[in-house]
Amino acid sequence: MVNALLLRRPRRDATTGERVAVLLPLRDEAGRVTPCLEALLVQRGVPNLTVHVLDDGSTDGTAGVVRAVAGDDPRVRLLTGGPLPDGWLGKPNACRQLADDAGDADVLIFVDADVVLAPDAIAGAVRLLRETGVTLLSPYPKIIGAGRLVQPLLQWSWLTFLPLRVMERSPRPSLAAAGGQWLVLDRAGYHRAGGHAAVRDDILEDIGLARAVKRSGGRIALADGSRLATCHMYATWHELANGYGKSLWASFGSASGAAAVVVLLLLLYAVPVPFLAGSLPAVAAAYLLGVTGRLVSAAATGGRLVDAFAHPLSVVLFAWLVARSFHMRRTGRLAWRGRAL
Repeated sequence: MVNALLLRRPRRDATTGERVAVLLPLRDEAGRVTPCLEALLVQRGVPNLTVHVLDDGSTDGTAGVVRAVAGDDPRVRLLTGGPLPDGWLGKPNACRQLADDAGDADVLIFVDADVVLAPDAIAGAVRLLRETGVTLLSPYPKIIGAGRLVQPLLQWSWLTFLPLRVMERSPRPSLAAAGGQWLVLDRAGYHRAGGHAAVRDDILEDIGLARAVKRSGGRIALADGSRLATCHMYATWHELANGYGKSLWASFGSASGAAAVVVLLLLLYAVPVPFLAGSLPAVAAAYLLGVTGRLVSAAATGGRLVDAFAHPLSVVLFAWLVARSFHMRRTGRLAWRGRAL
């Protein structure tokens, strides 16, 4: 919980004269790309801004929506994605094409279509990238939409268990975290790390990229971007379950590692060992510990405070999602937007 006090936050009203390329990969995003793109086109304090959009085989008219929103704005470049090379997953391939199109930009900013940035977000993030001297900055947006009992567990986990300053200073690639919804990178450092070619077949390409940056001698940092960005990741529980299903298994080194983590969380917060011994005060202490951590992380990242009181239920739902993800992997059912993984 002390990590909440250590979170870096992008400044409002910042400015930068650097050449900034925003990179937006899209696949069947016609229904939600408009707010994202409109927000990118009203950014302040970034006079040298270009927006590179890649339509990666969409079948829902995504490219037409982009053209309608962008109009004749010369800052926007709409690309048509090429075929998927052997050994590549879709998102790393789309991001690679976008980075190649960014030319000699000083800073690369990867944004997902479900992210809406405040007008000061890009300038503030670029300033924070330079002030901290890191190669990769991961500002975490405020998560909205479905899954309010499960989604906040990510912020809670790294605010509770991840030593942020140690992660930033340590050269160990295994000690890395990042959220792919909004990533800010020094372009030279990105290419020195191998770019997305280094994570071409990685389900969790965001964490993989952070590790590649560390392997190349760069540094990474997390930041609280909840004041400057929202992310409507999933509209329904069905979407959330499918989204977690395709990638949650990859968050763990192995099925046995996942089982160990899940069992530990269940024993700590959902079915505490003291309960089995009939110790009600110990059960209450375990519950309050979990709720307190969730309250602190929610306050630090713009989450809903009331959801913290359902922490045991959140842990149970997370355990089910982990088991379902491994089952989907074993049965060959991993796919996203109609593309097998």
